[in-house]
Amino acid sequence: MFQKVSPKKHLGQHFLLDLTIAKDIVDAIEFHGEYNNLVEIGPGTGVLTDFLIKNEKINFSAVEIDTESVKFLKQKYPNLKLVEGDFLQMDLSKTYNEPFGIIGNFPYNISSQIFFKVLDHKDLVQEVVCMLQKEVAERLCSGPGNRDYGILSVFLQAFYKMEYLFTVHEHVFDPPPKVKSGVIRATRNEVATLGCDEVLFRKVVKQAFAMRRKTLRNCLKPMGLPAEYLQNPFFDQRAEQLGVKQYITLTNEIQELRK
Repeated sequence: MFQKVSPKKHLGQHFLLDLTIAKDIVDAIEFHGEYNNLVEIGPGTGVLTDFLIKNEKINFSAVEIDTESVKFLKQKYPNLKLVEGDFLQMDLSKTYNEPFGIIGNFPYNISSQIFFKVLDHKDLVQEVVCMLQKEVAERLCSGPGNRDYGILSVFLQAFYKMEYLFTVHEHVFDPPPKVKSGVIRATRNEVATLGCDEVLFRKVVKQAFAMRRKTLRNCLKPMGLPAEYLQNPFFDQRAEQLGVKQYITLTNEIQELRK
């Protein structure tokens, strides 16, 4: 039987009550690359923090934006390295000058923004283990050919190995959300650079998914590509059918056409 904590409700966040699940999330961190710096985003009342702060091998710190939670955490964990602020607004390269991992129960409304922030600092962020809305978790881990596969799936899978670990049901939260949650792990791969213009790569992927039900030919027309180039049968496909390598090849071809 799991124990309960009494979380304060803020920022629309749903607090995990099941300590067994909390430990499973913490145990999912693999410290890929042999780093030992770990940052928890939004610890709230410390359900994950309880397990993390006891591990003396981890250089552990946390980021919390809610003032009530900050006061609570400082009282409960006087030795916790706690940054009071918005993770999304932080300059991570100044705050953390060594590789680190991220863990957390991400608020549903900003989970995608957190991962875009991770991508902007992919040279620092070695691993992410987090809980987020199940549909979003499945989307980030879906591969080509899956209807859930999307823009952020491509961006993340270019630089991270994405794994869907397990599902968490509504009744273990306070307040219970209306949807299930999923726990995922993102592990930095060996790719240093994509071998293409990464700014153009992002534009191509976003444009390809702009109208999911239409073919690549129709989606990429606004990029001003030659009509004869778009006649290639390759463009009969839809965005979700292409893997990362195909998007890299496509980006390089488009760059050549623009010269």
